[in-house]
Amino acid sequence: MGELSFDNTENAFAYKSDKELKKAEFLFSSMGYSWLVNWGTKWTPWAIRAGLPVKGLIRDTIFSQFVGGETLEETAPVADRLGRYHVRVILDYGVEGGEEGEAGFDHACEEFMRVIDYAATQPNIPFMSVKVTGIARFGLLEKLDHSLDLNPGPLMVRYRQAVETLTEEEKAEWARVGERMVRICREASDKRVGVLIDAEETWIQDPVDVLTILMMERFNRQRAVIYNTIQLYRHDRLGFLHDSLEAAEQRTFILGAKLVRGAYMEKERRRAEERGYASPIQPDKEATDRDYNEGVRFCIEHIGRIALILASHNEYSNLLATQLLVQRGVPVDHPHIHFSQLYGMSDHITFNLAKAGWPVSKYLPFGPIGDVVPYLMRRAQENSSVSGQTGRELGLIRKEIRRRRDL
Repeated sequence: MGELSFDNTENAFAYKSDKELKKAEFLFSSMGYSWLVNWGTKWTPWAIRAGLPVKGLIRDTIFSQFVGGETLEETAPVADRLGRYHVRVILDYGVEGGEEGEAGFDHACEEFMRVIDYAATQPNIPFMSVKVTGIARFGLLEKLDHSLDLNPGPLMVRYRQAVETLTEEEKAEWARVGERMVRICREASDKRVGVLIDAEETWIQDPVDVLTILMMERFNRQRAVIYNTIQLYRHDRLGFLHDSLEAAEQRTFILGAKLVRGAYMEKERRRAEERGYASPIQPDKEATDRDYNEGVRFCIEHIGRIALILASHNEYSNLLATQLLVQRGVPVDHPHIHFSQLYGMSDHITFNLAKAGWPVSKYLPFGPIGDVVPYLMRRAQENSSVSGQTGRELGLIRKEIRRRRDL
């Protein structure tokens, strides 16, 4: 295993041609203008809904930077190219919220299974991700979550009480959600593909956690198949991680934990303020970073029982994990350790981890342009608002452009 440094831009961008690098430079420099991002994130979804001919422009710019393609087949050359640099792929079928209606949810379930079947045929696609809102009605999740909040005691006890508050029709609807989830997870288990369950907003997260724990209990007996996503920008999630390990030990399953910082901060704070409850979000970035790194330490301390996917664009968190693993003598090919970054971002972390021998993947969304627009708008806002994110990406790209020019 090589010495790990995230400063090597030659490794980071070896997979990009000069032309692609220039294109990325233009895109990230554009995202540095917050007025442009604000205008674009409002205008783009409207333009697509209105049927304006903007898809070509989107495809050539932000879509090609952050998305693998419109179809599974279009992701193949992207995955092959990443594979040449020992970078794997987490496939993400970009449905957000599915069609309201059972037919839409059944269709999404079939699509998730198709992704699993495809991933199983590919040498470097070990994981795929699932959004429960793709297979379940948002309002039903919200009602269950609200009922869970009203009951005291451990999560699974509160869950059983919450289900009893549903009407007979809703109970049947919830049972169908469970059946879809079992079908997806069984297919993944049979095909040896890992399933990462996406995190959601706090007001629907509890039933998602319950479903995920039930699936882990059923399918994570011998190896990690199902992973829950834990957002450490919530001040209660480090405690939840500890509770999840306790449940895994009691029920003898492997806890799959994908650690992220989080994706809905402004939305969460705004809702808490509007409705007059305490914000679930950490008071500041330092608190988030502290809990995230504490979560990394905790998972590595219990690496025999916890399968960790460290999904982070933070250099310190990634370095910390590699140092802790080396200190504990954990081999780089241990099945319970994996790193991940989003496609189109933080190549200096991904490709340098891969070069040093660590298992690392790019999270690769795909889907029709209209369906992935919410995802793209989040990436644009993230690169505009996250302190230093655009500047860092842009600085590294420009450093590599200069290095190539000086050769």
